[in-house]
Amino acid sequence: MLSILIPVYNERTVVERSLRQVLDAPLPEQMERELVIVDDCSKDGTWDILQRLAAAEPRIRLFRHEVNQGKGAAVRTAIGYADGDFSLIQDADLEYDPQEYPILLKPLLTGHADAVFGSRYLAGEQRRVLPYWHTKINHFLTWASNIFSNLHVTDMETCYKVFRTDLLKSIPIRSNRFGFEPEITMKCAKRRLRIYEVPISYHGRTYEEGKKIGWRDGVKALAVIVKFWLIDDLYTSPHGRGTLITLTRTPSYVRWIVSLLRPHLGDHVLEIGASTGAFSAILMGRRLRYVAAEGDPLYLHALRNRFLRTPNVEVAECDAGRAESFPWTNEFDTAICLNVLEGLEDPASALAGLRKSVKPGGRLLLLAPLGPGLFGSIDRAMGQRRRFSRKQVGELLHEAGFEIETTHQINKMGRVAWWLSSRVLRRERPSKLTLKFFDKTVWLWRLLDHVLPWSGLSLIVVARRRG
Repeated sequence: MLSILIPVYNERTVVERSLRQVLDAPLPEQMERELVIVDDCSKDGTWDILQRLAAAEPRIRLFRHEVNQGKGAAVRTAIGYADGDFSLIQDADLEYDPQEYPILLKPLLTGHADAVFGSRYLAGEQRRVLPYWHTKINHFLTWASNIFSNLHVTDMETCYKVFRTDLLKSIPIRSNRFGFEPEITMKCAKRRLRIYEVPISYHGRTYEEGKKIGWRDGVKALAVIVKFWLIDDLYTSPHGRGTLITLTRTPSYVRWIVSLLRPHLGDHVLEIGASTGAFSAILMGRRLRYVAAEGDPLYLHALRNRFLRTPNVEVAECDAGRAESFPWTNEFDTAICLNVLEGLEDPASALAGLRKSVKPGGRLLLLAPLGPGLFGSIDRAMGQRRRFSRKQVGELLHEAGFEIETTHQINKMGRVAWWLSSRVLRRERPSKLTLKFFDKTVWLWRLLDHVLPWSGLSLIVVARRRG
């Protein structure tokens, strides 16, 4: 099923002809279509035309905004009602040609892409020649988007964007007007979606013919690019994902942890709760086999994209909170569990699954948050249920059949900042500026860990399976 998402505003002169083209457009074999139309409070009679068409055509699902909000808001509403496997955004004017749907869908149907952009500037069949400066502004905004997103697209502002619907529904859309285009592009880049471009035809309108986007929207688009470069607003249902992604964008801190883990790694490694693969990408190194396991479908998708062509890395589905979901028995010499136990209802079940997965004498490398008294608003926002004491971690490991070899308490200065942010100021996520400063000065905090008398913010444990 293809869901065709159509935002409409004051298009009575062309909307009927446009929708007829969409309904008659060719689709790949055995693919059905639905038209999810959102009228954004049209004032010119468009709504009456849409009601008449919807009454006669069962493939049309019609919705209306009682107040005009903008294209982005209409698309957001349409996404919420989309039932198809794929979702394609189609303007209600006649600028884009529905005859090209099969071209747009091909990279998705072959499994190569998560999103496809139709580019007006690749070698399409035909393109109407439009005012020079309008085209140059489009080129500039695409260039700016590429700079901040680290993508290389040729037409960021294109209307024709097609997505896997499950992924599109998981991305929050905040822009109400034409800022939708740069916002979705920035978020696709940060989510590491596989984006393909295909050439399309373009029959652009002039302002006299009804074109609505103006130079002010170009300025706003530039602001949207910068905004979503700074802000990691990537998932509609947080479960701590936004904060977790922010934390993993501290490369110096990640390397600090990796430096403590790497000496204990074997050749056959299992990592549970691998998230987006921030640690996996560094730890996999020259391991003969590295299994990155996750239970969250969106994280699984991100991992499969990231390690698509990495032969020694396998991506596996595994619910860390259920020992019975671990399909491995005595297969690994090393298991890794980083910031996972604190979010589980039953941490002992995860440790039982890990014990079953590693060979007798195999190692478990564990990272867990320290300090039950520090538990506060940031922990709750990240989906954590607890922070541990050293004694609690030791008891859990002993009962699961592991003996502790060595421990490291790290980030003692971070304990002060966490207490202030989470318990006093009651923030729900660390400041990005604070994290940047922390990451640039990790070398200093590593030195201070040797002299400060209090406990660290996190505990790294190296344990060995008994038996």
